[in-house]
Amino acid sequence: MTAFAVTWLLLLGKEEFMSTRRDYYEVLGVARNASDGDIKKAYRRLAMKHHPDRNPDSVEAEANFKEAKEAYEVLSDASKRSAYDQFGHAGVDAQAGRGGGGGAGFDPGDVFGDIFGDVFGDIFGGGGRRRGTRVYRGADIAYALELDLEQAVGGDQVNIDVSTMTECETCSGSGAAAGSTPQTCQTCAGHGQVRMQQGFFSVQQTCPRCKGAGQMIIDPCGDCGGQGRVPHARSLSVKVPAGVDDGDRIRLSGEGEAGPNGGPSGDLYVEIRVREHPIFERDGANLSSEVPISYGCAVLGGTVNVPTLDGEVTLKIPAGTQSGKVFRLRGKGVKPVRSNAVGDLYCRAVVETPVNLTREQKELLQQFDESLDKGGSRHNPRSRSWLDGVKAFFDDLSG
Repeated sequence: MTAFAVTWLLLLGKEEFMSTRRDYYEVLGVARNASDGDIKKAYRRLAMKHHPDRNPDSVEAEANFKEAKEAYEVLSDASKRSAYDQFGHAGVDAQAGRGGGGGAGFDPGDVFGDIFGDVFGDIFGGGGRRRGTRVYRGADIAYALELDLEQAVGGDQVNIDVSTMTECETCSGSGAAAGSTPQTCQTCAGHGQVRMQQGFFSVQQTCPRCKGAGQMIIDPCGDCGGQGRVPHARSLSVKVPAGVDDGDRIRLSGEGEAGPNGGPSGDLYVEIRVREHPIFERDGANLSSEVPISYGCAVLGGTVNVPTLDGEVTLKIPAGTQSGKVFRLRGKGVKPVRSNAVGDLYCRAVVETPVNLTREQKELLQQFDESLDKGGSRHNPRSRSWLDGVKAFFDDLSG
C-alpha cells in the first residue's frame, strides 16, 4: 500500500469517527468573516458558561465546553482556519502534510500519531497537534472573612480587599509589548509539543522552550514582564446571607485569578469565620447561654431578664431551681441559611454562691443551715440520698 493510500485511509477513518462535529462558526456563534477578537470573545463567553467547574456532573456542559474549545483552537489559528474555510473538517485534518499526496516530509508514523493524538487527546484531555497559544482557566482563591455572631445570623453587606492576578491592560493579556505580537516557537513550530519518532509510532512531550504555549514573547510587555497578568488589589462587596455559620463558603464567580493567555478567571471563595461571642454559643440553629441567678432566687423563685439576639425577655425561675437547670426559649435561636425553621435558645441556670459576706450575714446563714439540718431529708433530699448511699457503700466494704 502506498504512503498516499495509508494517509487517506487514516484520514477517512478519523473523519467518519468525528462525523457528528458541528460547524465551528456555528459552535462559537460568530459569522464566517468574524475577526480574531470576536472569535476570542465568543470562546471566552462559552468557556465560562460551560466550564465543568461551574457545571459539576453535567455531561452536556462538558461536551459543549470541549466543542467550543475545539472550535476555538481551529479558528484562532490562521493556517487551520484557512484550511477549514476551504475544505471543512477534512481540510484541517489533511493540512500540513496530513493529507496531501505523499509529498516531501511524509511519514506514515507521523500521520498515525497526529490523527490518534487528536482524537484521543480530545477525549482524555491530552494534547494532539495544536497551534496557537493555549488558554487556561485562572486559579481559584480563598479569603477568610471574620464576622460577629450578629452579622452571621442577621446577614450583612461587607467590603473586602483582595489581591489577585488580573489581565494586564497594557498588552490585553498577550504578554507582548505594544506594536509586537507573540512569535511562533521555532522549536515546536507552534504545536506546543515536540515529537520523537520510534519506528511506526511517535512519542510526544511538551516543548521545553515555550512550555507548551506554542508561542514565544520576543519583546515582552514592560508592565507584566511578558506574563500577560499583573497583581492587582481591589475592593469587593460581599453579600453575606442571613444564617451563615462558621465554615460556610460564599462563591464569587469569576473574581479569582485571571487565566493565563487570556483564559477565563477562576472563582473567589469567601470562607466564613464567626468570632467567639461573650454571651452565646451556637450549635447549628440553636443558641445556648449561661444565666446566673442568686441563691435567694433559686430557693424562692423569681424572674430574671435574659438577653437574646432580638432583645431582652423575662425568664421565670421556679422555686427550688437547681444549678444546671436548662430552660428552653422557643424561636429565639437562629434561622439557618439553608432552612426556614428557626432554632431555640437554651438557658442554663447557674446558682451564684454569695461572696464577701459580713459577720451578720454569716451568722444568719449559719442559723439557716442549722434549721435545714433539723428538717432532715425534707429540705435537702439530694444530699440525704447521697449520704445514705455513701454510708451503705462503706457498710458493704466492712461487712
